[in-house]
Amino acid sequence: MTKVVVQGGDLDTAMRKFKTKFARSGVPSEIKKRKNYLKPSIKRRNKKEEGIKNSRKRNRD
Repeated sequence: MTKVVVQGGDLDTAMRKFKTKFARSGVPSEIKKRKNYLKPSIKRRNKKEEGIKNSRKRNRD
């Protein structure tokens, strides 16, 4: 659980600190991963296609 102490009634800085701590904790990325389930075979296929695309980019020069 992410907690931020508000000091001096400065809510804006407390919200900014909370947002950065929340982002660093990895919760938003985990939510994105779990939102749409991909079968392992599809993950492998996408990773392979991405690697092929990147190698073509590197060899283009």
